[in-house]
Amino acid sequence: MRTICLYFEIHQIIHLKRYRFFDIGNDHYYYDDYANETSINEVAERSYIPALNTLIEMAKNSGGAFKVALSISGVALEQLEIHAPAVIELLHQLNDTGCCEFLAEPYSHGLSSLANEECFKEEVERQALKMKQMFGKKPKVFRNSSLIYNDEIGAVVASMGFKGMLTEGAKHILGWKSPHYVYHCNMNPNLKLLLRDYKLSDDISLRFSNSEWNEYPLFADKYIGWIDSLPQEEQVINIFMELCALGMSQPLSSNILEFLKALPICAKEKGITFSTPTEILTKLKSVSQLDVPYPLSWVDEERDTSCWLGNGMQREAFNKLYSVADRVRICDDRRIKQDWDYLQASNNFRFMTTKNNGVGLNRGIYESPYDAFTNYMNILGDFISRVNSLYPVDIDNEELNALLTTIKNQGDEIEALQKELSKAQAKLATEDKKPAAKKTTRKPAKKEE
Repeated sequence: MRTICLYFEIHQIIHLKRYRFFDIGNDHYYYDDYANETSINEVAERSYIPALNTLIEMAKNSGGAFKVALSISGVALEQLEIHAPAVIELLHQLNDTGCCEFLAEPYSHGLSSLANEECFKEEVERQALKMKQMFGKKPKVFRNSSLIYNDEIGAVVASMGFKGMLTEGAKHILGWKSPHYVYHCNMNPNLKLLLRDYKLSDDISLRFSNSEWNEYPLFADKYIGWIDSLPQEEQVINIFMELCALGMSQPLSSNILEFLKALPICAKEKGITFSTPTEILTKLKSVSQLDVPYPLSWVDEERDTSCWLGNGMQREAFNKLYSVADRVRICDDRRIKQDWDYLQASNNFRFMTTKNNGVGLNRGIYESPYDAFTNYMNILGDFISRVNSLYPVDIDNEELNALLTTIKNQGDEIEALQKELSKAQAKLATEDKKPAAKKTTRKPAKKEE
């Protein structure tokens, strides 16, 4: 039976403030609080709240037949908890329907998977733990920032115990193959891959309200008809997009939510179901491995990482940031840890792009990519100075690696001792519950007369 996997991403940009060269060493706060509060309240009111209410209504009205998947960056969760708690409440209501699966992703929505494996693993685990604490289940499926994937990243994700991963069904990777099957990582067949159908996804997220589009206006029956007309053996249709596409990219006045609500009804008429990623990966086998030697993503026509690392400025900022990744990982300064999450966010590098992709890019306070680079590097200069102040500046990578190894070994030893202690305590508690053995006294033997 043909099924649709509908997935939405939630991430919120952290706006940096204007930071001058002369602020380095004097000002350690890098954020525009007014812009952050204003922007998240705007997207909550115009997109997240009406969209989530619609998804909850669809789940309840379908009697459990409608399914959806969501992933939320740790940075976005922090901002929503502070500025838009109503969104958190709606996420809990959606979770209570039993029709939503929450996925894992990097806490910062950054590019650590391209730079530092240990840093990448740490923030994925941190985000997965936060999802378990909020929604009761640890994610089994992973999606990287902007669906970034290659063979090496897939192998790392598989080593962390994830059953599957979402990525882009890029034409330069698939060639003649279709994205409507389950594939697997060529370095670890235990990691299954779900590939985004970028045409069907972009028809909703990018083109829906465009009156010059030749398919405008798009109705749910026509859209489901396109899916129904696919070859019968193509069973999995992956439609992935940002949640803010519903209300921001495509305004509510375009009837985007009415279109969404009609999809399950039209799909049911054609015998098409909705499934979560885990349901699909459990039921279906992989048809073949996917070979991805170079990183791909869901951004721009190239579907690669050039929007973040395509020019010299971006690569210099990226390399400078991750030059202190190991130092940040072993530090216990909460302010530095939080700044690290916010400075890793991929949009900081996107603002520096010089690509002309035909779509207008809102750079916020920046007048140009060079302005974005200068501001970010000023902030990075102060941040790195703070990190280096925690450790001797002359400590080299070899010494730092030795320190990290020692800390890891100590942590493993402490964990082993804690397990032994827990076992001993449990055994002791069991012994205490046993009834005391009755004492028997021997009667003296009778003397023979």
